[in-house]
Amino acid sequence: MGQSRRKRELGRGERVLPGVWRLRLPLPWPGVPHVNAFAVRAGDGIVLFDTGMATDDGQRQLELALAQVGFRLEDVRLVVCTHAHADHYGLAGPIVDRAGCELWIHPAWGHVRAMIDDPDAALDRRIEVARHSGVPAAGLEAYERSRRGAGPGIARAVPPDVELVPGIEVETDVGSWQVLETPGHAPSHVTLYQPERGLLISGDHLLGRISLFFDYGHTPDPVGEFLGGLDEVDALGYTSLCLAGHGRPFRDVPAKVAGNRAEVADALDRVRAGLADGPRTPYELIEAMIGADAAPAMAPWGLQLALAYLDHLALRGEVEEVEDSDPRAWRLR
Repeated sequence: MGQSRRKRELGRGERVLPGVWRLRLPLPWPGVPHVNAFAVRAGDGIVLFDTGMATDDGQRQLELALAQVGFRLEDVRLVVCTHAHADHYGLAGPIVDRAGCELWIHPAWGHVRAMIDDPDAALDRRIEVARHSGVPAAGLEAYERSRRGAGPGIARAVPPDVELVPGIEVETDVGSWQVLETPGHAPSHVTLYQPERGLLISGDHLLGRISLFFDYGHTPDPVGEFLGGLDEVDALGYTSLCLAGHGRPFRDVPAKVAGNRAEVADALDRVRAGLADGPRTPYELIEAMIGADAAPAMAPWGLQLALAYLDHLALRGEVEEVEDSDPRAWRLR
């Protein structure tokens, strides 16, 4: 079936546990058809964990999913965002305006400010990074055509009323949720843990299907940060159910932690192998990482990964940038 005739995703709400509902919200991205928000009972309303994306009908889709589980936007008493990517934070502004509630998010949320304030300038910077990374002119032009004027997917910048850092707890009828800092996927990423029930709201840190992404360019070592976040989750001990940002909830959290560690180790080995025959640009390493048959649409994702893995290996003293190379190239030390 052609892309134009693909079945349209609609917002959907369903109960996960007593007092906990999954809101499955559509996204416009190929390969990522939806994002999860979670509504958790709190007194006469709900705490909303994550928001969905600010698309043309994003708010309507959220309201549709809420209505299916018996709530309205006016019932939201607090918005808690696991991180400041568009699909998890995009509707924060309209929700807090409509519900008159607070927003809680990690203090590093500002990594999205440049994209919100001036999307064209932010795109220009990404294109320049890609050029210096060896992306050919045709690829740059195709990327610009697909992104220019698309908008950030975030309705407006909303600073936190409370900063989500360790020691802060989110009170709900199913118990208090503790904050764990789990950056890497995004500088602002946190997970929320309810210890008595062993529940984990993981955002994009842990997913049922292992799929890594690092928001490159904001911190020196997002890969190392991600691995540190896995250690944080692994140290929790009892986890009965993980409520992830995409896909279905899952139970075996330790296995997912181990699987993510193995995926990072394997990717680093693929980068090392890609450099074994001499210097390579980050763009040239994409094939070594994700295979020659990868779709062209995967190149921006692959480039983010390649750059993040190179920075991680450079900090470990295993690779170095070739001096005065343009496009930039790395080699084994």
